[in-house]
Amino acid sequence: MTTVSEPAFCEPVFEEPWQAQAFALANALIDKGFFSAEEWAQALGAEIRRAQAAGDPDTGETYYNHWLAALERLCADKGLALGAEVARRAEEWRDAYLATPHGKPVSLRNR
Repeated sequence: MTTVSEPAFCEPVFEEPWQAQAFALANALIDKGFFSAEEWAQALGAEIRRAQAAGDPDTGETYYNHWLAALERLCADKGLALGAEVARRAEEWRDAYLATPHGKPVSLRNR
């Protein structure tokens, strides 16, 4: 008889919190019907191919950068967020991050 052991959860699934947030956002947008899982897979695949064509070494370290780029592109294509809006919001989060004391949660109220 073969037994299946519990998975080992020694390491975090994501290296940085923003990766988990991008993952959750993409899944929430799929769940809410803003785009399909197939559209998402196509967008992510296209982004990875673009990066590889540009010389990305595909070591896994840049995977969530591709995830984020695909999410931004798909949201722009669907009219969910335009490039300028994404850039403005990213700048707001950057300002909030810089204004937040070390060890405290980052909030847009901190900017």
